[in-house]
Amino acid sequence: MPDSSGSSRALACDLAIIGGGPAGLMAAEAAAAAGVRVHVLDAMPSVGRKFLLAGKGGLNLTHSEQHTLFASRYAGRQPQIEPLLQAFGGPELRAWAQGLGVDTFVGTSGRVFPTDMKAAPLLRAWLQRLRGQGVQFHMRHRWLGWMDDGALRFAAPPGDVRVAARAVVLALGGGSWARLGSDGAWVPLLAQRGVALAPLRPSNCGFDVLRADAPAGETRRAFLQELLGRTPAPPVGWTPHFAERFAGQPFKTVALRFTDSQGRSFDRRGEFVATATGVEGSLVYAASQLLRDEIVAHGHATFHLDLLPDHAPERVLMEVRHPRGSRSLSSHLKSRLGLDGIKAGILYEHLGKEGMGDPVAVAHAIKALPITVVAARPIDEAISTAGGVAFEALDEHLMLRALPGVFCAGEMLDWEAPTGGYLLTACCATGRAAGEGAARWLASLSGAD
Repeated sequence: MPDSSGSSRALACDLAIIGGGPAGLMAAEAAAAAGVRVHVLDAMPSVGRKFLLAGKGGLNLTHSEQHTLFASRYAGRQPQIEPLLQAFGGPELRAWAQGLGVDTFVGTSGRVFPTDMKAAPLLRAWLQRLRGQGVQFHMRHRWLGWMDDGALRFAAPPGDVRVAARAVVLALGGGSWARLGSDGAWVPLLAQRGVALAPLRPSNCGFDVLRADAPAGETRRAFLQELLGRTPAPPVGWTPHFAERFAGQPFKTVALRFTDSQGRSFDRRGEFVATATGVEGSLVYAASQLLRDEIVAHGHATFHLDLLPDHAPERVLMEVRHPRGSRSLSSHLKSRLGLDGIKAGILYEHLGKEGMGDPVAVAHAIKALPITVVAARPIDEAISTAGGVAFEALDEHLMLRALPGVFCAGEMLDWEAPTGGYLLTACCATGRAAGEGAARWLASLSGAD
């Protein structure tokens, strides 16, 4: 390691794990349990920083739904993720936490949390176990790639560090939350080594909306087509009046429905938030993969918002048409349908004053208000990322075919999943598989010796 003068020093070890998030820590635990001497190196001052941030509102460890449904949440990567979940899925993750002295419970939504809802006690107990297994940690060590002789090169405060490892697990995260260490800087390092990669893309993300005062009908469709190659960017965001009044406020008890150009559909109830330029929040995140891919393919995606999912269309029309006497339309909608605040605001945003005078148009908008999104928010704002190391570049133990002895785990692999415990579970499952794979690889090398 570097000395006080800043000159390079070397470290030789059996297994170097680069990245101290859940995937890297789980890889360390699995390999150490097999008797491997493990060193974990991370660019940040401490490990598990994104893990701790995720637990601020209550650490969602996993989900309690049955295995087949759970595995389906990984969509196109289900065939690759499901075998890993069979070895270490939701039930195993709960048992693992209990082994660290942390009990869990199932919430009303089926999500699983520690009984105290906190991440810090779990992380402390985990690190204590790892240190007891002999795992050594090296903080503020940023990986810079490989040296000519195959050794790993790191930048550390006192100077460069050279690490010669017999096996390596890369668990560097995706491209979101750069300030917590997941910055995607590893992408060119692996690309230079011939590793097949899918571009990193935002997942579980918000979107910018097309301005409501853009052209309508056939003119609107032509306008959207024009946007595909248009510079500067299309007019995005809410009108100033709506943004000033409602940015940061939630749409509660609504349903979001979307069918993409390939016929894939999304239909779910929940809530989300209006931002200054668009939408974000749990319900939008759940639909984000379909919306993002549709924007990539066609430049825009239009979903429909049901503002009153508990009310049949016929009832909504009847209530809107009900004589209102001297009352304003806003008072009438609030009295008859309980519709006010941001829900009433989005109706005016969409229909304008003239449209609000048409009861049929109002009733239709309440049940199926179209919102067009034209851009995902920047990747560093996303909760997670899609893309990364292609599973086709890995063997069944998550070892890179192009780089024998180098394994990959966690969010840097090309998979994505919604929030709800699926992200953390897959990170832990892939980390465990990579750690076991590295231990197996090292054992084979010892056998060959």
